[in-house]
Amino acid sequence: MKSAVVLREKLSARQPVLGVLVTHHLWLELIEIAIGSGLDYAILDAEHLDHGGSLMADVCRLGRMADFPILVRPADTNPTALRLAMDLGPCGLLLPMIDSAEQLDAARQSLHLPPRGQRRPGGPGNRWLDQYTYDAFRRTVEDTLVVIPQIESPQGLENVTAIAAHPLTTAVGVGPFDLSARLGVCGQMRHPTLWASIERVRKAADAVGKPMWMIGDGPTLIDQGFRFVCLAEPSAFLEASLKRLVASLRSVETPASNVDSGHENR
Repeated sequence: MKSAVVLREKLSARQPVLGVLVTHHLWLELIEIAIGSGLDYAILDAEHLDHGGSLMADVCRLGRMADFPILVRPADTNPTALRLAMDLGPCGLLLPMIDSAEQLDAARQSLHLPPRGQRRPGGPGNRWLDQYTYDAFRRTVEDTLVVIPQIESPQGLENVTAIAAHPLTTAVGVGPFDLSARLGVCGQMRHPTLWASIERVRKAADAVGKPMWMIGDGPTLIDQGFRFVCLAEPSAFLEASLKRLVASLRSVETPASNVDSGHENR
């Protein structure tokens, strides 16, 4: 999967790798916008909204044709959810709520073909291949797939060293809001308890030479040394940008001369 290789190479270069998590509204032109803006990847969030299999497969297809990394966050990490996510044709997965290395062992069974696993491939994901042999699947898909387990609970924090070191893990991720809720500081994104936990995840990733994936304010995260960054959910970014623009325009005073001339011309 060339786009997976492209993403891995960018991560190895230790330069800022920037993307978006598409949760609320997915359409094909959004991916064109992401590519045109210079972003490095996009993640389709199927954990919180069903975007429809056909549309998600088309987005993965566009990413495959443009060598632009498209990842999927499945609704769950059970075998069926992982199989369906892989069948869409992404180059990687963001795995929600990973609490242990054993969960990754189970996920590997769903992502690898026999004899290493139990996956039954199908769907548009097969378009990555020009021949359907075990060696081709292993070399083209399994060995390049980008996998990001998300730490979102105290249990995940306790097991973060093993999760980071797991062979399936490409980068270690954090779900900061869910983690804050389970730490008893829900939504307090600058709380010391939350940030101590995030730093614990980063140290575990650094210890095994793997990047850490983090979502939040891009400039702040880059200043803090994060390099694998998810800038925003596009709809939320659009809303925030429009709010700033509207507020700035409403704060501009209309020159008195323009107001007077307007009355005179009625």
